[in-house]
Amino acid sequence: MEDSIELILQDHSEVFPTNRPHPVVSACTGALLVGLYGVWSMFTLPGFRKVPWKLKVPYLPSSRDQTQNVMKLLEGRRGRLADLGSGDGRLVFAASSAGFQCTGFEINSILVAYARSKACWIGVPSSQATFVKKDFWKTDLSPYNNVTAFLAPGVMEVLGEKLLNELPEEALVISCRFSVPNWPQKASVGSGLDQTFAYDISSVRSHLRMQSMNPRADR
Repeated sequence: MEDSIELILQDHSEVFPTNRPHPVVSACTGALLVGLYGVWSMFTLPGFRKVPWKLKVPYLPSSRDQTQNVMKLLEGRRGRLADLGSGDGRLVFAASSAGFQCTGFEINSILVAYARSKACWIGVPSSQATFVKKDFWKTDLSPYNNVTAFLAPGVMEVLGEKLLNELPEEALVISCRFSVPNWPQKASVGSGLDQTFAYDISSVRSHLRMQSMNPRADR
């Protein structure tokens, strides 16, 4: 098998030279990589340095399936919704079209500008969808009875503590892809990278109280 592979490489060595890449190809590849880095940094870096290292979460847009899964878990709900790290606003737009009063929290000024422009373009009033350039870690979330988040596994425990301290008893929390550690799930939709979890704050608080009173119950 190894002899066959070597023979194939020898036969194609004249067509695909491996020792000296063409200078034009090298230049184009370098320009492409620089351009991609520029686009990435433009959307990812603004505001990123202002967040403590342990709370940093890179921009990663929700997939169509994730958005649909969130909307399934929000069925029957009403009221105010906070999307933590709203990015380009796709989840906010979906929730606002279902009747929620939504606020998208995002520290990237370019993404905020994009989402606001899109809202203006498609005619979504600010009473339904508002995008604010604000660090949600430093914001009191008690006015919201619905919270959605697509963050990173390393911050979910800290997020859970914040939400437990601030959200009203009737609040529902929905997390995409990454679950909140030690929280009992109310429901889950999807699988793999698109799995979405729902948590009832009242049930979570009751569970954690019982756990603290009887620490051996889950052993």
